[in-house]
Amino acid sequence: MLNRCLGAAISSSADLLRAIAFAADKHRDQRRKDAEASPYVNHVIAVAELLARVGEITDQTVLVAAILHDTVEDTETTAQELADHFGTAVARIVAEVTDDKALPKEERKLLQVEHARDASPAAKLVKLGDKIVNVVDVTNQPPPTWSVERRLEYLAWAERVIAGCRGTNAALERMFDEVVVRGREKILQEAGAA
Repeated sequence: MLNRCLGAAISSSADLLRAIAFAADKHRDQRRKDAEASPYVNHVIAVAELLARVGEITDQTVLVAAILHDTVEDTETTAQELADHFGTAVARIVAEVTDDKALPKEERKLLQVEHARDASPAAKLVKLGDKIVNVVDVTNQPPPTWSVERRLEYLAWAERVIAGCRGTNAALERMFDEVVVRGREKILQEAGAA
């Protein structure tokens, strides 16, 4: 029994490490929009870590999908490639949270709000983690060109997206609400000091 549990744990760890290595390779030339131009892969790792730590998510399919959630949208990775390497369940979750970059930005943002409520529970978890990490980044390490108004608009839009994810994970939803409140306060405080 112990060997079977240990084998499953090693397999799960290996799957997560394989996903991290894949994401690191795919995102290797990408940087976040913050002033430091942080490596993009830090973002996807932060999303998966948050789901595990705060949301207490242990489902390896969800955690692997969290690590890979931007590969199809932001790299040359195809959904079929994800399915071949990580299985169809992971590829389906990633597909649910992937924006169609051929559409105008405003339409993509509207579709995220509309699709959130009909997404699978697994996709909602990834969306929650993604938005929490993004709100923290927009609050603490915003792109240098973003105005106060744009930062506040991002927080308001993220709230509309997450409204469709409610009822999925109380701890993550609580954390989202907390980071939005703290974010607004900090952004407005910075604007007042300027």
